[in-house]
Amino acid sequence: MLFQNKNAAIAGAVAEGLATAKVVARVAATAMIFTIVQRLNAQDATKAGQSAAERMLVPDAQGLALAQRAGTWNVISTLRLTPDAAPIVQKDLIADRSMIGPYLQEVMKAVAASSSPGFRRIAYLTYSRVEGRWQYVSIDTRFPVGIMPAYSFGRDTPGKIELEFQPIAFVGLGRDVEGQMVRSNFVISWDGPDRETARQYWVAADGTGRQWLAVEYGYTRVAPAK
Repeated sequence: MLFQNKNAAIAGAVAEGLATAKVVARVAATAMIFTIVQRLNAQDATKAGQSAAERMLVPDAQGLALAQRAGTWNVISTLRLTPDAAPIVQKDLIADRSMIGPYLQEVMKAVAASSSPGFRRIAYLTYSRVEGRWQYVSIDTRFPVGIMPAYSFGRDTPGKIELEFQPIAFVGLGRDVEGQMVRSNFVISWDGPDRETARQYWVAADGTGRQWLAVEYGYTRVAPAK
């Protein structure tokens, strides 16, 4: 009887030990799997394009559409610097566009055979995936308006982008510096694969609140991107 009880105790201890070993094995296996998954995730996070900065540099629909606007374009410029002024039309302009990373660079100038004074208008347009809006900046050597940044409110559609410039101090057209503050937007319309219109509406701080079409650029593509 004593021998049977001893054997039963031994058998129970063995069974309990096996059960404990199975639990320990399961825990160890779970821990190993968890560790492996963590390592794999860490490896994935270090792969090219996995960081937030790298992901945001990958073009989305807006960026891909923007890249399609590169190339060489003929430009017709129409200026009305006051609401009642006669338009100043210049047809001998050309704009070279190229992508620099996510930025569309545009350099506008008069053609070589032009009789118009030489100038440069340089602009950059991009879609910020981080901010979810379009960003634009331009400089123009024809007018002392400084650097002109503009932003859209939202993502807009690639076919029509409406931006708003920071207010500028317009020098005026006479001998004396007027320095009148002018608000301006910039509406870019992609009218097809090879046509585009950019319109700039102004509102002067003169107490009237009058809005007029001050600047218009009509683009026609003549050559694809180089």
